[in-house]
Amino acid sequence: MKDTERGVVVVFGGRSEIGVALARRLASGATVVLAARRPDELNAEVAAMRQAGAAAVHTVAFDADDLAAHQRVVDAVVAEHGRIGTAVLAFGILGDQARAEQDPAHAAAIAHTDYVAQVSLLTVLAATMRAAGTGTLVAFSSVAGVRVRRANYVYGSAKAGLDGFCSGLTDALHGSGVHLLLVRPGFVIGRMTEGMTPAPLSSTPEQVAEAAARALAKGRSVVWVPARLAVLAAVLRILPRAVWRRLPR
Repeated sequence: MKDTERGVVVVFGGRSEIGVALARRLASGATVVLAARRPDELNAEVAAMRQAGAAAVHTVAFDADDLAAHQRVVDAVVAEHGRIGTAVLAFGILGDQARAEQDPAHAAAIAHTDYVAQVSLLTVLAATMRAAGTGTLVAFSSVAGVRVRRANYVYGSAKAGLDGFCSGLTDALHGSGVHLLLVRPGFVIGRMTEGMTPAPLSSTPEQVAEAAARALAKGRSVVWVPARLAVLAAVLRILPRAVWRRLPR
């Protein structure tokens, strides 16, 4: 399939609620590729893309934790479907904080998926897009990374690292024709947080996707979801540690 002017929309983490919701907003007239560990189980997501008006929908096997395969997967998408116009990195795990404090392998697994794998894929995609002279990357940070809290410090530290990496990558990409949007949501009510009590200024996957789509249309580099979260984040940064360490999450 030949490349189009817009390029292909690729969602890495093809069953992610936020990733699919954002892809629906970008799908009209586009070729969409959903990348996931079990691509044969993406029937509902494929149907959602078609309903949203995608010109074509494809699936591809992708394991975020298999760093050695990242380049091969990206190259295969470009070879088969054309230039990547927008790449959405929507994979990640919340993990179990209590387990991570006792199980170093679990702590490392959270950091690997939520930071190391993101860095690897972003680097591959950025280089591929630089070579093409154009492209857009979408990465998801979190308010949890603004100031890492005792209640979820393993996950939060991974998000803090990713946020810093993306901030630097944004500057490195300046003038290259490649754009990176960093999305910073608060607590997202969805499958990942099922059973947890929503925190203040929570949002849904649809709300996060809508804010991200608007930010992409405006060419922004960072978007907080909801927008008021930016003010809260500024306050969180200056709270005394004695107060901070008692916050539930």
